[in-house]
Amino acid sequence: MVFSSKFSVKTKGFNDIINITENVLDILKTSFISNGNVLVFCPGSTCGITTTEFEPGAVQDLRTFFEKLIPADDEYKHNLTWGDGNGFSHLRAALMKSFFSFPLIDGKPVLGTWQQIILVDFDNRSRSRNIVVQIVGE
Repeated sequence: MVFSSKFSVKTKGFNDIINITENVLDILKTSFISNGNVLVFCPGSTCGITTTEFEPGAVQDLRTFFEKLIPADDEYKHNLTWGDGNGFSHLRAALMKSFFSFPLIDGKPVLGTWQQIILVDFDNRSRSRNIVVQIVGE
């Protein structure tokens, strides 16, 4: 059986990190699937989905990490092509990836105690992001 649903999240861009765990868990409750795999996906080339302990220190560390690794104010060829100034956001998103997957066993998500599912919007402007949740199982 396959169950699909989606929800939207408003973001601020510039490494906006949003905890979407509860949104995903709410969808799991409506799926009537007990065992399977859950895919959380954000269409777009300037955002990412991953997990972390969603607390202020870890969130700031993640923002700082991406800024050090791929600085927003560097020169990127993408910016020359489109003039939109978000070359850095495409690189950050490519590094993180736009999906996260986890098992569902006996109706419960298999996540660590402090593991929350997060959306990171790397773009240089606010956005409305659509998040797709697809569950394959029985």
